[in-house]
Amino acid sequence: MKLPAPAGIATLVAYVATIPAANLAVTHFGAVPVGFGYAAPAGVYMVGLALVLRDLARESAGRGAVLGAIAVGTILSYFLADPALAGASTAAFAVAETMDFVVYEPLRKRGLLIAMLASNAVGLLADSLLFLKLAFGSFEYLPGQILGKAWMTFAAIAVLALLRRRKQASASA
Repeated sequence: MKLPAPAGIATLVAYVATIPAANLAVTHFGAVPVGFGYAAPAGVYMVGLALVLRDLARESAGRGAVLGAIAVGTILSYFLADPALAGASTAAFAVAETMDFVVYEPLRKRGLLIAMLASNAVGLLADSLLFLKLAFGSFEYLPGQILGKAWMTFAAIAVLALLRRRKQASASA
């Protein structure tokens, strides 16, 4: 089995690290503002980042490595979450990340940014609906959850677009 390049390994590690970070944020900070008067459980930004990093890890480390990272992340999510949130965190992570993967795979040939936008939209909605229902029995934070995760997706896409433009400009110079 071929190991991913160092950049792929770093992306996988960053991806998996978002799981304990999200769980710790929810446990220790509760709800945080996400803009426009909305709030969401504090892990919202880390979960949004996880969706982005999953897509980037797919490109840098490959399909098998990402599927393995989803499995590791699911297990970590269960053991590192507050016991009251463990089931919700685990179910939301496993379902959302798998849905993100399933949407991303066929779209990646159309371009990274298009695939990332579409797959993250599906993943963030699945994660938000499942986590909120299972953890709190309520969709009170749904607008904030969607907004917070969307901020992370849009920020990542903006950075990636700038990097791509910069790379193209330096290649043509």
